[in-house]
Amino acid sequence: MSATTTDIEQAGVVSDQEAVSKVGHAQVADEEFLFEELPDAPPKQGLRFSMVGKIAIAIVTFWVVLAFVGPSIAPYDQAFFIEDDLQGNIIDDPGFMFPNAQAYMGTDYIGRDIMSRIIYGARTTIGIAFAATMLAYFVGITLGIAAAVAGGWTDTVISRIVDAILSFPNIMLGLIIIAAFESSIPLLIGLAGFVYAASVYRIARALGQDIMVQDFVEAARARGEGLWYIIRREILPNAVMPLATDFGLRFVFVILFISSLSFLGLGVQPPVADWGSMVRENLQGLSNGFGFITTADFGFNWATLVEWTTWKTSSNGGAFAVLAPAFAIASLTIAINLIVDDISAHAGGSLAKKMV
Repeated sequence: MSATTTDIEQAGVVSDQEAVSKVGHAQVADEEFLFEELPDAPPKQGLRFSMVGKIAIAIVTFWVVLAFVGPSIAPYDQAFFIEDDLQGNIIDDPGFMFPNAQAYMGTDYIGRDIMSRIIYGARTTIGIAFAATMLAYFVGITLGIAAAVAGGWTDTVISRIVDAILSFPNIMLGLIIIAAFESSIPLLIGLAGFVYAASVYRIARALGQDIMVQDFVEAARARGEGLWYIIRREILPNAVMPLATDFGLRFVFVILFISSLSFLGLGVQPPVADWGSMVRENLQGLSNGFGFITTADFGFNWATLVEWTTWKTSSNGGAFAVLAPAFAIASLTIAINLIVDDISAHAGGSLAKKMV
């Protein structure tokens, strides 16, 4: 009797184990089926630039390299006055000379080599703009992310201060600050960083608020992650690309802002070369045009085709002194804009929608 009961109980246990096993196999089979139905994640692709974008990168690279090594290869110092020609004769009026063998891009209104000042000006203009943009991003991102994460009164107070700053035109605000203090390179960096930090704050705050409501941030909070972890591992990595794209545009705005102040005589002060101040100083040369060339202005040497050896004061090329720095500003800013457009197009235009 007891043996029969034991056999029945063992048979029941075996049947229960078989049933559990079958259910387990069925669940595994269902999971494998589900995984097979899931599409593979698309492969990560790097940035691919168009031909125009590659040309723009080459232009920006040229100016950046020139800013680093240019002063060591410049024909003259930025404050050097050309007073004698190649034969040692004194030049009566070295101002606005036509391009020649001694000054390949001509001279400015007081006889300084334009090419040398363009080279030195690249370091000044790009250096000030880059330092000011980095300062603007450090301040703007810090305050923007803090306002987005903290919310409440912190967000309200910072946002109202930023709105007050943005209510002033940039140039007018610059004029007010420079009028109160003497113009200097540190002041220009701080001024440009202060002015454009407000714009960076707005995009950083918008990105932070957008990311804070995402599911992965809620999951991090549910795991008990701290606020610093969420900012460092969740918010900043997802805001890098839009901010990097906007960095290029802000860099362009800062260049134009510094050049505008220099054009008004309130930016970089002489004798330091700056592209904006070069346009202002030589503006009178536009009325002289490109001058004219006669065969007497050249000495022909068939071994070297043409050798520029002498010039005459009648060959007045004042327009070169204005157009050369203007072209430098235009080429750098347009090239950066083309790179930003390429990056935004690679992201399907989603980056442009987030930029303000």
